[in-house]
Amino acid sequence: MCEDVKQTPKIDAESQSVSDNTTDTDSSMVEFYQLVQELLLITLALIGISFGCVWIFYSANIALNYLMGACAGLLYLRMLVKDVEQLGSEKTQLSKGRFALLIGLSILASRLEQLEILPIFLGFLTYKITVMLYVIRTSLPSFD
Repeated sequence: MCEDVKQTPKIDAESQSVSDNTTDTDSSMVEFYQLVQELLLITLALIGISFGCVWIFYSANIALNYLMGACAGLLYLRMLVKDVEQLGSEKTQLSKGRFALLIGLSILASRLEQLEILPIFLGFLTYKITVMLYVIRTSLPSFD
């Protein structure tokens, strides 16, 4: 009878730690999805602003090339998010299939005369500006 009483707190402590771990995982995933949504929205805003500026200061063809690269960069970011999302539960490392997107886009731009490599590549890198802005914003001390 004493043994039953001693075992009950152990089971409760284990179940409590399992539920705490589940709660921590859920809150981490909620935070992850909020970060992803923020990054995607900022990237879309940067793409829109940059596309407008490129169209004004350069030609429509260059602006469309930039937009093509920026859309590929957005797709790349989305693929990266999916890989990171599956990292703990299903995968042990990130896949390298995302790089095929950039390679394929570069090959396409080099083969077709209407496409220019530099605006496409710079458009592709637009998502990196978003990531850099996020890192700078979170690393600087807040002045609240």
